[in-house]
Amino acid sequence: MPIVDYEIYGFVSTVTPNYDAAIGILPQGDIIEESARPGVIHYGVDDSEERIRFGTGGIYYINMQWNQLSATNSGIIFDWYNDTAKADGCQRSFKYAWGDGHTYCVRFDCKLPRSGNAMSRLGIKNIRLKILGRIAD
Repeated sequence: MPIVDYEIYGFVSTVTPNYDAAIGILPQGDIIEESARPGVIHYGVDDSEERIRFGTGGIYYINMQWNQLSATNSGIIFDWYNDTAKADGCQRSFKYAWGDGHTYCVRFDCKLPRSGNAMSRLGIKNIRLKILGRIAD
C-alpha cells in the first residue's frame, strides 16, 4: 500500500478553500493528528449498548502550537485569523501544508490565544485546525 493510505490525505476528498492561500509558518512543539468517527453510544441500565453511526466519513483535526514567534509571524497569524477576507476566525477555509508532505483545506476550530513575556516573542498555543479536505498534489 502506498504511504498515502496511512495518512489523512488518503481519507479525505479534494476540495477548494474559501481563501486560496496558505499560512507558511511551521508549527513548533507538540503536534497531534486527531481522527474521529462521528456517532453516539447509548448505554442501558442493563449494560446494553446502542451504537449509531452518522455518515461514512471521518472527522480529522490537527492540533499544534507556535511556541515562540517573531512579532512579524505572530502578526501574520493574527491577521489571517481576524481578517474577514482570509480565515475570518472559524468561518472560512484556507490551505495548510502539513508535515506529511500534503496540503490540506482547513479551517480554524478554536479561539486564537496569543501569550508571551515580551511582545517580540509571542507564542500561539493550542491551535486546532479542522481538515475539510485535501488540495490535489
